[in-house]
Amino acid sequence: MKLSDVVAFMGHQVHVCRYREAGTLLGWMGRDLRGRRVLDVAGGDGYWAGRARRRGARAVSIDLARKKMEYGRTLAHAPALIECDALRLPFAGGSFDAVLSVCAIEHFDDGGASLEEMARVLRPGGQVFMSADVLSRADAWPKLRDAHKAKYHVQHTYTHQSLRGLMEERGLELVRHSYQFRTAAAERLYLSLSAYGGKVGFNAAAPLAPLVALGDRGAPNERGSIVLVQARKRG
Repeated sequence: MKLSDVVAFMGHQVHVCRYREAGTLLGWMGRDLRGRRVLDVAGGDGYWAGRARRRGARAVSIDLARKKMEYGRTLAHAPALIECDALRLPFAGGSFDAVLSVCAIEHFDDGGASLEEMARVLRPGGQVFMSADVLSRADAWPKLRDAHKAKYHVQHTYTHQSLRGLMEERGLELVRHSYQFRTAAAERLYLSLSAYGGKVGFNAAAPLAPLVALGDRGAPNERGSIVLVQARKRG
């Protein structure tokens, strides 16, 4: 394994939430992706699209972060990496069987426009697998909330219901959803790590991931810090 792959593994999978978050979305997508065309929107270095490629997908990752993409090209299972705007995808309608997007929509000025583009490039019956910041209880800790939003340039937050509304307007039907960091203690942990720990803190807190997952299983699936959704294009 190349050093770049080790570093990418540590950055993406040794993390308090990202492995479970992206891993769940890929699990919903399926283990056998042979022949399927998969687009990762705002995929950074393309690591998660590369996981889809390992399962047989013809994977493409788009982003505007050129340095991340240059790094991604050094990975062993690098997908096709294209520098472009998520709000103006350079693909024909119906080009993909699935769209993946891991906690990206909250950073866009116009989340509806990004969903419009995702829906456009999906074939009828194709599916979206995405996650978004919710921060259900963030108003209880305004300093943590504001620090998180400023640090990660969070423009909007979404629930599965608000995403359902935006998706239905664009011909996408919500199939299922799941919240992560569902308890108040877990939400405060998430915001504290993002406000004071940053990337290093999220990675250092990775041993807590099983405890967070256990807490989520015992809590109602109705709010949390992150929401995961799967939706299907009608027609």
